[in-house]
Amino acid sequence: MHIYREITPLKAPDVFVVIDSVSNGFDYPIHNHPEYELNLIAGMSGTRIVGDSTERYTDYDLVLLGPYLYHKWDGDKHLQQGGQPYRVITVQFSRELFSGQLFQKERFIKIRQLLQDSSRGILFYGKTFEKAMRIMVNLTEDKGFTNIIEFLQLFDLLSQTGEARFLTSEGFSPTALRSDSNRMQVSYSYILKHFTSADLKIGDVAAQLNMSDSAFSHFFQKLAFRSFTEFLIDIRIGHACKLLLDTDETVNQISGKSGFNNLANFNRLFKKQRSCTPVEYRRRFLGKNEFDWTNQVTPWQFLPQKTMAKDAIKPLAYSTRLVHL
Repeated sequence: MHIYREITPLKAPDVFVVIDSVSNGFDYPIHNHPEYELNLIAGMSGTRIVGDSTERYTDYDLVLLGPYLYHKWDGDKHLQQGGQPYRVITVQFSRELFSGQLFQKERFIKIRQLLQDSSRGILFYGKTFEKAMRIMVNLTEDKGFTNIIEFLQLFDLLSQTGEARFLTSEGFSPTALRSDSNRMQVSYSYILKHFTSADLKIGDVAAQLNMSDSAFSHFFQKLAFRSFTEFLIDIRIGHACKLLLDTDETVNQISGKSGFNNLANFNRLFKKQRSCTPVEYRRRFLGKNEFDWTNQVTPWQFLPQKTMAKDAIKPLAYSTRLVHL
């Protein structure tokens, strides 16, 4: 499947850019880009695709996306055709923004961790959403350096909240999860490194901690809130979803590369988790991604995967209001 690369309006002098769109539709393909993105939707309901996650959102949505994470929002046709007003505010900034010496200080630890975690997509809700929405609306008006302060306040808010959850599975974005237990970190890291091996057993992980299989099983269940087997299957299915979207390999090949040694078992577990077969899953995403990239409203905003984006073909104009800050 082609994953379209978006050429974002971010320019070298920008700290970040704000894209403010009012009732402008959702006519774009599943895409990604190297920049971080915080996306707010207000006044619309529809379907959100982030990585291997496909969910309904209702009325409002706020998601932080890491670099190159696939995403697409659809709005309900009957709401759009009925003339319901809605607004989409997107904040984009470079991967290098928080790499300077200032941002390596202790006060920025939580923000740096938030950006690292965004590789799995993070959904925010509750009071955090309400506060973040107010700040993002303020960011749509250029107030000079005040916008920079509000931007930092926004990410400080998001980095400290408990009103958030991941969207993609561990296997789709295989980075070790945070835990208060060093032993749990060792467990996660070992599993994420070896989950593609069909021979991986609970005893292999338990041995890394010098624990018996039984003791490790109880320990893992207590801290992960699910069994070792459930966690391993989640990771393998998530990885299989990524291969289904990233490659043209057969389901049998993907099954083997995801740690399953039995195709029938892979198909059964996949359908149980995703409510469809691997073939149907791939077909659904292909259907969501029909897009004529040669006939775009904004020329060269989206490019097919692996196409190099050069300055000469970056968009000359965007159909939404831009604020460069």
